[in-house]
Amino acid sequence: MNDRIRAREIRVIDEEGGQLGVMQPFEAIKMAREKGLDLVEISPTADPPVCKITDYGKYLYQANKKAHEQRKSSRGSALKEVKFRPNAAEDECKVGKKKILRLLGEGHKVRAMIFHRGREMAHQEVGRAKMTRLLGEIGDQGQIETMPRMEGNVLVALLAPKKGVGAPAKA
Repeated sequence: MNDRIRAREIRVIDEEGGQLGVMQPFEAIKMAREKGLDLVEISPTADPPVCKITDYGKYLYQANKKAHEQRKSSRGSALKEVKFRPNAAEDECKVGKKKILRLLGEGHKVRAMIFHRGREMAHQEVGRAKMTRLLGEIGDQGQIETMPRMEGNVLVALLAPKKGVGAPAKA
């Protein structure tokens, strides 16, 4: 801002958003001081850099408010986990599938995990078959971001909601 601007020429914008054109920084600083405002560098990477005549405190407040709004809107999608065991009963799988469908309907990404313990590691095909069946049943409500893969003793698949698919209807 003000005297810290090191460019030879800058594009100046007044407080209402109108362009004043390309000029030397000292001229723009002089204009800003006459109005009792500051010269703030908005876009330093542009050619020539863009500066705006504004109140610096107000500029910081608006930038902070804008960043807060972006963070607030990006919180909508979180990564949720649903865990299974390879020898889980059919009813447990149905409950897990309903939970995955509900989370996908709410717009969350879901990590489906099948944990293998002890001798279950010798029969990984059981867990893989369960995961394949689960992904087949979910198919139209979500899209598979990462295919099932083993990470240590855990079979992991990442699912994301499909665009345009809302929450499932409640029965």
